[in-house]
Amino acid sequence: MQAAARTDRVLHVKKGQFVSPWDMASVVEKARAAGGRKVLLCERGASFGYNRLVNDMTGLADMRALGCPVVMDATHSVQIPSGKGTSSDGRRDMIPLLARAAMAVGVDGVFLETHPKPEEALCDGPSSLPLAEMEALLVQLQKIWRAIQS
Repeated sequence: MQAAARTDRVLHVKKGQFVSPWDMASVVEKARAAGGRKVLLCERGASFGYNRLVNDMTGLADMRALGCPVVMDATHSVQIPSGKGTSSDGRRDMIPLLARAAMAVGVDGVFLETHPKPEEALCDGPSSLPLAEMEALLVQLQKIWRAIQS
């Protein structure tokens, strides 16, 4: 991470699923010590029990208080690790819900994986948004963003 921070390019750091939002302060400090000034912090859910990721919307505000833009990964957040026994499953139907909630909290961006046919994707298909649904979701997110700006 420090080598990447020294490039002065945007550094998109996903919070580990066992890491608290406030513990990302040390990540930000390390990146800044290496010269990184363009750090984005990304939430993708926290492990909770077996095969379950949860999202605490207050954690988004906690990370934002660290002085970095915050991005919500609404697609990896709906993963169900080992949900299919030998691979991950996912709740793609929950992607719009989490994306809208995060936008309402005031995140700086939303990370969304998409695929024309998620059921045929080689990786992360169960937690990918069908491409045909992307535009409608982006329109909704833009409306929420505009509403919270006023």
